[in-house]
Amino acid sequence: MPSSPEDITESTEPPEPADPLRSLVLHATDNGVSWITLNRPEAMNAVTWEQRERVIDLLAEASADPAVRAVVLTATGRGFCAGADLRGAPATGERVPGDVARTIRLGAQRLIAAVLDCEKPVVAAVNGTAAGIGAHLAFACDLVLAAESAKFIEVFVRRGLVPDGGGAYLLPRLIGPQRAKELMFFGDSLPAAEAERLGLVNRVVPDGELAATARAWAQRLAEGPTRSIALTKQLVNASMDADRATAFAAEAMAQEINMTTQDANEGVASFVERRAPKYRGV
Repeated sequence: MPSSPEDITESTEPPEPADPLRSLVLHATDNGVSWITLNRPEAMNAVTWEQRERVIDLLAEASADPAVRAVVLTATGRGFCAGADLRGAPATGERVPGDVARTIRLGAQRLIAAVLDCEKPVVAAVNGTAAGIGAHLAFACDLVLAAESAKFIEVFVRRGLVPDGGGAYLLPRLIGPQRAKELMFFGDSLPAAEAERLGLVNRVVPDGELAATARAWAQRLAEGPTRSIALTKQLVNASMDADRATAFAAEAMAQEINMTTQDANEGVASFVERRAPKYRGV
């Protein structure tokens, strides 16, 4: 994988001010795609408190910026994200009941929610090991590309811990409860090819083709009807917790809202006129 976002894309933004944190989470925007790259290869990209907050902020910025129409989340080195590195967390006093739950809610769960709630489609380009919260970070993305050398590990049981960061929510919905329990009970390493077979990964590609494939997928998304894709993402995510009547009502309302967009009108007009649509993301 590239060592900086410039290796992936030429940034259209001015250089960001020197900041140690910015070197640990690289960011560049190109052709409507926001590239977010974890950059602690020496630690297999175990994510620190500061990195987590920056990723959350960048995802929020992507949602609010009409010039951003897709997001790619990736990393440098051999690891996508080896889990949480809490050594950089703010110092606290003596632990009291409720502290751990609060830490999880405000930390790992906020990170996963930021991906799920991002109004732009998020593509994970998994370049290596994704363990613990790192695996859940990938699974929360809308589309998951994985290098052949990548692997996924529900590492929590190896440490005597309960899965957090939304794992017990995400995995059963992606692959069913029995498969999810197998991964979480044993904590075995899951190769990329097997993750694809189970439905956790959309596509496995040779390591050297991961960045190019992520770029191609993200560019297709960036050229699509942005608001339509955002509403579709919301519908699919909400449907996992909704009954049929609620899901159908949400679908009808989403289409009602979508038909007020310029892209919806362009899509219909291009069909009638037998030409390729030119979506603007509005």
